[in-house]
Amino acid sequence: MRRDWKFYSQLGLTIVLCLFIVVPVVMSALAGVTVNVFKGLSSGLTLRWIFEVWDLYAQSILLSLGIAMACLVVTLVAGVPLAYVLVRRPSRMMRLFEELLTLPVAIPGLALALALLITYGGVSGYRSSWLFILTGHVLFTLPFMVRSVAAVMAAMDMKMLEEGAASLGAGFWRRFFGVIVPNAKPGILAGALMVVTLSIGEFNLTWMLHTPLTKTLPVGLADAYASMRLEIGSAYTLIFFVLIMPLLIAMQALANRGSRASRRIDTAEDTL
Repeated sequence: MRRDWKFYSQLGLTIVLCLFIVVPVVMSALAGVTVNVFKGLSSGLTLRWIFEVWDLYAQSILLSLGIAMACLVVTLVAGVPLAYVLVRRPSRMMRLFEELLTLPVAIPGLALALALLITYGGVSGYRSSWLFILTGHVLFTLPFMVRSVAAVMAAMDMKMLEEGAASLGAGFWRRFFGVIVPNAKPGILAGALMVVTLSIGEFNLTWMLHTPLTKTLPVGLADAYASMRLEIGSAYTLIFFVLIMPLLIAMQALANRGSRASRRIDTAEDTL
Protein backbone atom coordinates (compact mmCIF):
# COMPACT_ATOMS: atom_id res chain seq x y z
CA MET A 1 0.00 0.00 0.00
CA ARG A 2 1.44 3.35 -1.05
CA ARG A 3 1.55 5.99 1.65
CA ASP A 4 0.85 9.57 0.63
CA TRP A 5 1.75 12.88 2.22
CA LYS A 6 -1.35 12.74 4.47
CA PHE A 7 -0.03 9.64 6.21
CA TYR A 8 3.40 11.17 6.82
CA SER A 9 1.94 14.49 7.99
CA GLN A 10 -0.33 12.69 10.49
CA LEU A 11 2.59 10.54 11.63
CA GLY A 12 4.77 13.61 12.08
CA LEU A 13 2.07 15.45 14.02
CA THR A 14 1.57 12.41 16.27
CA ILE A 15 5.30 12.15 16.97
CA VAL A 16 5.55 15.88 17.76
CA LEU A 17 2.58 15.71 20.16
CA CYS A 18 4.02 12.61 21.86
CA LEU A 19 7.38 14.31 22.29
CA PHE A 20 5.66 17.42 23.64
CA ILE A 21 4.14 15.27 26.41
CA VAL A 22 6.95 12.78 27.03
CA VAL A 23 10.00 15.09 26.99
CA PRO A 24 9.04 17.07 30.15
CA VAL A 25 8.39 13.79 31.99
CA VAL A 26 11.79 12.41 30.94
CA MET A 27 13.53 15.67 31.89
CA SER A 28 11.87 15.63 35.31
CA ALA A 29 12.85 11.99 35.84
CA LEU A 30 16.47 12.71 34.86
CA ALA A 31 16.59 15.62 37.30
CA GLY A 32 15.79 13.14 40.08
CA VAL A 33 18.91 11.07 39.35
CA THR A 34 21.30 13.92 38.45
CA VAL A 35 24.00 15.02 40.90
CA ASN A 36 23.43 18.71 40.14
CA VAL A 37 20.10 19.56 38.54
CA PHE A 38 21.38 22.94 37.31
CA LYS A 39 24.45 21.46 35.56
CA GLY A 40 22.50 18.57 34.01
CA LEU A 41 23.78 15.13 33.08
CA SER A 42 27.37 16.42 32.83
CA SER A 43 27.45 16.46 36.65
CA GLY A 44 26.86 12.67 36.75
CA LEU A 45 24.10 10.32 37.90
CA THR A 46 23.17 9.38 41.45
CA LEU A 47 20.44 7.57 43.43
CA ARG A 48 21.05 9.78 46.47
CA TRP A 49 17.91 11.91 46.01
CA ILE A 50 15.66 8.86 45.65
CA PHE A 51 16.94 7.34 48.89
CA GLU A 52 16.62 10.72 50.59
CA VAL A 53 13.00 11.06 49.45
CA TRP A 54 12.19 7.56 50.65
CA ASP A 55 13.76 8.26 54.05
CA LEU A 56 11.87 11.56 54.43
CA TYR A 57 8.53 10.79 52.79
CA ALA A 58 8.00 7.02 52.92
CA GLN A 59 5.06 7.51 55.28
CA SER A 60 3.40 9.97 52.87
CA ILE A 61 3.86 7.63 49.92
CA LEU A 62 2.43 4.62 51.78
CA LEU A 63 -0.43 6.76 53.10
CA SER A 64 -1.34 7.81 49.54
CA LEU A 65 -1.41 4.19 48.39
CA GLY A 66 -3.47 3.18 51.43
CA ILE A 67 -6.01 5.95 50.90
CA ALA A 68 -6.29 5.09 47.19
CA MET A 69 -6.98 1.42 47.99
CA ALA A 70 -9.50 2.33 50.71
CA CYS A 71 -11.16 4.78 48.30
CA LEU A 72 -11.40 2.01 45.71
CA VAL A 73 -13.06 -0.36 48.18
CA VAL A 74 -15.60 2.25 49.33
CA THR A 75 -16.49 3.36 45.79
CA LEU A 76 -16.87 -0.27 44.69
CA VAL A 77 -19.18 -1.12 47.60
CA ALA A 78 -21.26 2.04 47.15
CA GLY A 79 -20.91 2.72 43.43
CA VAL A 80 -21.84 -0.63 41.85
CA PRO A 81 -25.21 -1.03 43.66
CA LEU A 82 -25.91 2.67 43.09
CA ALA A 83 -25.30 2.32 39.35
CA TYR A 84 -27.58 -0.72 39.31
CA VAL A 85 -30.43 1.21 40.95
CA LEU A 86 -29.98 4.20 38.63
CA VAL A 87 -30.18 1.99 35.53
CA ARG A 88 -32.80 -0.48 36.77
CA ARG A 89 -35.18 2.08 38.30
CA PRO A 90 -35.08 5.12 35.98
CA SER A 91 -37.23 8.03 37.12
CA ARG A 92 -37.07 11.79 37.59
CA MET A 93 -35.88 11.34 41.15
CA MET A 94 -33.10 9.01 40.01
CA ARG A 95 -32.00 11.48 37.33
CA LEU A 96 -31.98 14.30 39.88
CA PHE A 97 -29.98 12.14 42.28
CA GLU A 98 -27.51 11.30 39.51
CA GLU A 99 -26.98 15.00 38.79
CA LEU A 100 -26.44 15.72 42.49
CA LEU A 101 -23.95 12.86 42.60
CA THR A 102 -21.80 14.50 39.92
CA LEU A 103 -21.70 17.88 41.69
CA PRO A 104 -18.35 17.17 43.46
CA VAL A 105 -16.76 16.84 40.00
CA ALA A 106 -18.19 20.13 38.78
CA ILE A 107 -17.19 22.31 41.73
CA PRO A 108 -13.53 23.13 42.54
CA GLY A 109 -11.75 20.76 44.90
CA LEU A 110 -10.92 23.63 47.26
CA ALA A 111 -14.63 24.48 47.58
CA LEU A 112 -15.48 20.85 48.34
CA ALA A 113 -12.71 20.70 50.94
CA LEU A 114 -13.94 23.94 52.51
CA ALA A 115 -17.46 22.51 52.77
CA LEU A 116 -16.10 19.42 54.53
CA LEU A 117 -14.03 21.57 56.90
CA ILE A 118 -17.02 23.74 57.82
CA THR A 119 -19.26 20.72 58.37
CA TYR A 120 -16.95 18.19 60.01
CA GLY A 121 -13.83 20.19 60.91
CA GLY A 122 -14.91 20.42 64.55
CA VAL A 123 -14.80 16.66 65.04
CA SER A 124 -11.21 16.54 66.28
CA GLY A 125 -10.49 12.83 66.02
CA TYR A 126 -12.05 12.61 62.58
CA ARG A 127 -10.50 15.87 61.34
CA SER A 128 -6.97 14.78 62.22
CA SER A 129 -7.22 11.26 60.80
CA TRP A 130 -6.68 9.98 57.26
CA LEU A 131 -10.39 9.12 57.15
CA PHE A 132 -11.11 12.82 56.63
CA ILE A 133 -9.04 12.82 53.43
CA LEU A 134 -10.63 9.53 52.40
CA THR A 135 -14.08 11.13 52.70
CA GLY A 136 -13.07 13.88 50.28
CA HIS A 137 -11.56 11.40 47.83
CA VAL A 138 -14.70 9.22 47.90
CA LEU A 139 -16.94 12.23 47.22
CA PHE A 140 -14.71 13.24 44.30
CA THR A 141 -14.21 9.79 42.72
CA LEU A 142 -17.59 8.12 43.34
CA PRO A 143 -19.23 9.79 40.28
CA PHE A 144 -16.55 8.30 38.01
CA MET A 145 -17.21 4.79 39.33
CA VAL A 146 -21.00 5.17 39.08
CA ARG A 147 -20.86 6.62 35.56
CA SER A 148 -18.50 3.91 34.27
CA VAL A 149 -20.57 1.04 35.71
CA ALA A 150 -23.91 2.60 34.74
CA ALA A 151 -22.78 3.04 31.13
CA VAL A 152 -22.01 -0.69 30.83
CA MET A 153 -25.17 -1.72 32.67
CA ALA A 154 -27.29 0.53 30.41
CA ALA A 155 -25.91 -1.32 27.37
CA MET A 156 -26.91 -4.69 28.86
CA ASP A 157 -30.38 -6.20 28.69
CA MET A 158 -30.54 -6.54 32.47
CA LYS A 159 -34.24 -7.30 32.54
CA MET A 160 -33.80 -10.33 30.27
CA LEU A 161 -30.73 -11.53 32.19
CA GLU A 162 -32.48 -11.26 35.54
CA GLU A 163 -35.68 -12.89 34.32
CA GLY A 164 -33.67 -15.76 32.85
CA ALA A 165 -31.77 -16.27 36.12
CA ALA A 166 -34.99 -15.97 38.15
CA SER A 167 -36.64 -18.64 36.01
CA LEU A 168 -33.84 -20.96 37.08
CA GLY A 169 -34.55 -20.23 40.75
CA ALA A 170 -31.87 -17.62 41.47
CA GLY A 171 -32.72 -15.11 44.21
CA PHE A 172 -31.96 -11.38 44.01
CA TRP A 173 -28.47 -11.48 45.53
CA ARG A 174 -27.46 -14.47 43.41
CA ARG A 175 -28.72 -12.69 40.28
CA PHE A 176 -26.86 -9.53 41.26
CA PHE A 177 -23.49 -11.10 42.13
CA GLY A 178 -23.70 -14.05 39.73
CA VAL A 179 -25.16 -12.39 36.64
CA ILE A 180 -25.15 -8.57 36.79
CA VAL A 181 -21.73 -7.95 38.34
CA PRO A 182 -19.80 -10.34 36.03
CA ASN A 183 -21.44 -8.78 32.96
CA ALA A 184 -20.63 -5.28 34.23
CA LYS A 185 -16.97 -6.17 34.85
CA PRO A 186 -15.53 -3.95 32.05
CA GLY A 187 -17.25 -0.90 33.53
CA ILE A 188 -16.21 -1.82 37.07
CA LEU A 189 -12.56 -2.22 36.06
CA ALA A 190 -12.59 1.03 34.08
CA GLY A 191 -14.12 2.81 37.06
CA ALA A 192 -11.56 1.25 39.41
CA LEU A 193 -8.73 2.44 37.18
CA MET A 194 -10.06 6.00 37.27
CA VAL A 195 -10.67 5.96 41.03
CA VAL A 196 -7.15 4.79 41.89
CA THR A 197 -5.39 7.22 39.55
CA LEU A 198 -7.53 10.18 40.61
CA SER A 199 -7.15 9.40 44.32
CA ILE A 200 -3.36 9.01 44.23
CA GLY A 201 -2.83 12.17 42.19
CA GLU A 202 -5.49 14.36 43.84
CA PHE A 203 -3.97 17.59 45.23
CA ASN A 204 -6.41 20.53 45.54
CA LEU A 205 -8.83 18.86 47.91
CA THR A 206 -6.13 16.97 49.81
CA TRP A 207 -4.03 20.10 50.33
CA MET A 208 -6.91 21.68 52.26
CA LEU A 209 -7.79 18.56 54.26
CA HIS A 210 -4.36 17.26 55.26
CA THR A 211 -2.57 17.77 58.56
CA PRO A 212 1.19 17.45 59.21
CA LEU A 213 0.55 13.81 60.14
CA THR A 214 -1.63 13.03 57.13
CA LYS A 215 0.48 14.48 54.32
CA THR A 216 -0.01 12.56 51.07
CA LEU A 217 2.27 12.09 48.08
CA PRO A 218 1.06 15.08 45.95
CA VAL A 219 1.19 17.41 48.97
CA GLY A 220 4.74 16.27 49.77
CA LEU A 221 5.68 16.79 46.13
CA ALA A 222 4.33 20.35 46.24
CA ASP A 223 6.29 21.02 49.45
CA ALA A 224 9.49 19.76 47.80
CA TYR A 225 9.06 22.07 44.80
CA ALA A 226 8.01 25.01 47.00
CA SER A 227 11.27 24.68 48.95
CA MET A 228 13.18 24.86 45.61
CA ARG A 229 14.55 21.34 46.10
CA LEU A 230 14.01 20.46 42.45
CA GLU A 231 16.08 17.29 42.67
CA ILE A 232 13.98 16.08 45.64
CA GLY A 233 10.74 16.92 43.84
CA SER A 234 11.92 15.11 40.70
CA ALA A 235 13.01 12.07 42.72
CA TYR A 236 9.57 12.18 44.33
CA THR A 237 7.99 12.07 40.86
CA LEU A 238 10.22 9.15 39.89
CA ILE A 239 9.14 7.11 42.92
CA PHE A 240 5.52 7.99 42.14
CA PHE A 241 5.87 6.54 38.63
CA VAL A 242 7.62 3.40 39.86
CA LEU A 243 4.84 2.77 42.38
CA ILE A 244 1.83 3.63 40.25
CA MET A 245 2.74 2.32 36.80
CA PRO A 246 2.75 -1.44 37.65
CA LEU A 247 -0.60 -0.99 39.38
CA LEU A 248 -2.11 0.83 36.41
CA ILE A 249 -0.72 -1.70 33.92
CA ALA A 250 -2.16 -4.59 35.96
CA MET A 251 -5.58 -2.94 36.18
CA GLN A 252 -5.54 -2.10 32.46
CA ALA A 253 -4.69 -5.74 31.68
CA LEU A 254 -7.63 -6.88 33.81
CA ALA A 255 -9.91 -4.42 32.03
CA ASN A 256 -8.77 -5.67 28.61
CA ARG A 257 -9.28 -9.28 29.70
CA GLY A 258 -12.81 -8.42 30.88
CA SER A 259 -13.58 -6.74 27.54
CA ARG A 260 -12.34 -9.75 25.57
CA ALA A 261 -14.39 -12.12 27.72
CA SER A 262 -17.47 -9.95 27.21
CA ARG A 263 -16.93 -9.96 23.43
CA ARG A 264 -16.58 -13.77 23.44
CA ILE A 265 -19.88 -14.09 25.31
CA ASP A 266 -21.60 -11.75 22.83
CA THR A 267 -20.20 -13.73 19.91
CA ALA A 268 -21.40 -17.01 21.42
CA GLU A 269 -24.86 -15.54 21.99
CA ASP A 270 -25.00 -14.28 18.41
CA THR A 271 -23.99 -17.73 17.15
CA LEU A 272 -26.76 -19.38 19.15
